[in-house]
Amino acid sequence: MNETHDETSVIARRFLDARRRASPLTGYPGQLPDSLDGAYAIQDAAIAGWARPVIGWKVGRIHLPEAERFGADRLAGPIFRQTGAVEDDPEMPVFEGGFAAAESEFLLRIGHAPSAGKTRFTLDEAADHIDAVHVGIEIASSPLPSINALGPTSVISDFGNNNGILVGPAIARWRDSGFEDWEVVTLIDGREAGRGRARAFPDGAIGAARFLLELMARRGIALQPGQWISSGAVTGVHDARPGQRVEAHFDEGYSVSCKLAAARGE
Repeated sequence: MNETHDETSVIARRFLDARRRASPLTGYPGQLPDSLDGAYAIQDAAIAGWARPVIGWKVGRIHLPEAERFGADRLAGPIFRQTGAVEDDPEMPVFEGGFAAAESEFLLRIGHAPSAGKTRFTLDEAADHIDAVHVGIEIASSPLPSINALGPTSVISDFGNNNGILVGPAIARWRDSGFEDWEVVTLIDGREAGRGRARAFPDGAIGAARFLLELMARRGIALQPGQWISSGAVTGVHDARPGQRVEAHFDEGYSVSCKLAAARGE
């Protein structure tokens, strides 16, 4: 085993140990990768070590100047926990002392897996792989408080800074709904934290699906029907803490909300 592989495994294990203990990290647990490939290698090792079903993938933005440096304007990470909005304000766990945020998002459900060997997709082809779009909330949380400040390779290393999604109502006739142009508003404890539209992202929410299809093809990871794509923080990334209530409001009367709770160690 070479030193690079050793370092990859050690970083992945340290992130997983911190998640299992729900204990914050004082800094990045090793040498910060200098490439997205190196960060995804850590993520792959962590997915294998977590040994839990991947129920979806979050897609996040990489902003300038990092987007130019790394040659990509998005990143991805696995989702392991899904909560349905079957009750008012379900509790969603975040890492106390680490990083915690709530993000209003559109959640796209994969209807059928892409053909083996296909590596490029048009927006229409990407949309054809989606069979439903729901409103929802992504819980962005990590034991590492500085995960976002350290940049995209840090975020990718720890599951894309994801700790679950809250799946809200399905959008009726989503392909004709114009949902990417809807105004979305996020409230935290009743106060507006941000607002925006998915169309402000490069190629909108469907662009996130296309990015993920192409990225997974390059990584050799098979997407599965029923998996979710959390397509990006429409109103921004809003820091939050245990005990706070988060609401996501969408045009056409769609909404979803949750309460944040401190994650517990295993």
